[in-house]
Amino acid sequence: MRFGLWLGVFATLGSAVSPASAQMSQNWQWCVNKDDRFSVDLAISGCAAVIQSGRETQKNLAIAFYDRGNAYEDKRDYAHAVADFTQAIQLNPRYADAYNNRGNANRHLKNYDSALADFNEAIRLNQRDPVPFNNRGLVYADLHDYDRAIGDYNEAIRLNPRYVLALNNRGNAYVAKKGYDLGIADFTEAIRLNPNYAAAYNDRGIAYDDKEDYDRAVADYNEAIRLDPKDPFPYNNRGNVFEARQDYDRAIADYSEAIRIDPRYTVALVNRGAAYKAKSDYDRAIADYDEAIRIDPTYVRAFNNRGLAYRAKKDDDRAIANYDEAIRLDPTYSPAYSNRGYAYEDKKDYDRAIADFTKLLELKPDDPAAYNSRCWARALAGQLGAALTDCDESLRLRPDDANTLDSRGLAYLKLGRFDEAIADYDAALQLTPGLASSLFGRGVAKMRKGDVDGGNADIAAAKAIQADIVDDFAGYGVTVAGESAPGAPQPPAPGVSTGSPQPPAPGSTSGKP
Repeated sequence: MRFGLWLGVFATLGSAVSPASAQMSQNWQWCVNKDDRFSVDLAISGCAAVIQSGRETQKNLAIAFYDRGNAYEDKRDYAHAVADFTQAIQLNPRYADAYNNRGNANRHLKNYDSALADFNEAIRLNQRDPVPFNNRGLVYADLHDYDRAIGDYNEAIRLNPRYVLALNNRGNAYVAKKGYDLGIADFTEAIRLNPNYAAAYNDRGIAYDDKEDYDRAVADYNEAIRLDPKDPFPYNNRGNVFEARQDYDRAIADYSEAIRIDPRYTVALVNRGAAYKAKSDYDRAIADYDEAIRIDPTYVRAFNNRGLAYRAKKDDDRAIANYDEAIRLDPTYSPAYSNRGYAYEDKKDYDRAIADFTKLLELKPDDPAAYNSRCWARALAGQLGAALTDCDESLRLRPDDANTLDSRGLAYLKLGRFDEAIADYDAALQLTPGLASSLFGRGVAKMRKGDVDGGNADIAAAKAIQADIVDDFAGYGVTVAGESAPGAPQPPAPGVSTGSPQPPAPGSTSGKP
């Protein structure tokens, strides 16, 4: 999962607002905290002293509540921030900045309706201020209403063409809509206006990453790190590029640095776990997933990925328990259904596997991989007619897919339709010449048709690629001699994806704070 910054690039207004007086007391100086000279806690105590003094005008009290709300927001104590901004608004109902900043706090609390109402009022009170438009756009982006978000960013930029935050946020909204070139143009303009804007380099790197332009992505992440070496997000995102390139050691180094900077950075922990799993270091992977879950017990992807690691260790029961929890937390999380289905296949519980793939298709009705997975499970279960229907639909949606042709070949082979099996295996091998399961399946079909030499040649080639291929097919109920072989261990479909999420995304992308 990649982490861009658009989910957090909001703007507060009028922090360090001062009372209308020629000289401020010490408490007021702490409360206003101009240029962040004092600690947040000292600012809060200064504001509290001002509020409790009983000597301030109503207007100055509104300012003190407002400034204390900003201090609470800096502490990420959003509930107290909302309370103080509310007090400021009650004392001064036309306090547009207080509405804006309360909107930011409500957004962080995921009180999206309240946040929208606050930004709407801030805009009504001051329609020439670009900041509430930018911040309302962020709420729409949180709600995945990217068109409305872009509309608000457009207005913010119209009011202030040099507003780099709005440019960056609009770029992220375009990227979310897969408008990568539009997004890159916005990030580039933000960088032109502010060459030291690390977030724009990070987010442009994400766009290049999505376009698989990995060299440019790494270059942008490098620059983001140079400009802000204490920001964990570009390290995480550069790690994703290295992982995509299967350079797992460098990926792990980057994820580790992100975690060193922010030990509670759960996305980097899960991404590092995925890199360890790719290196078959399952125990370290599980340790990272454990830590991510300890920090965030609701992190669906951590449970899903821990299930993948347990399944790789052939501990299907623990794998299924993790997929169960992922689904409990988010019943719409499709990878967990797919992965649990494969674990049930391992246990030869084909009915449950088919049920999971069926649920997956309810969530993703046009997913060719899901049809292929159910085709394979049905072929293993002996539901051969239904298997063919699923494979046909998968190939309609995604023609010329070697894995699906291989799955349908198995169904034809088990039906005794050897010519059709050979045709599918031929097509699969033309697409993927080293696909051992298609070589073996074609060899068996040839032998059943009496082509012993051709069959033996294919089977020998398959064994050279995968030494245990005979055992695999015995588990599918297919032997060279033709009899069934019950009781053999059941592996997953050859060549079928396990559905492991590829680390973006953070904001998911790679994900956002």
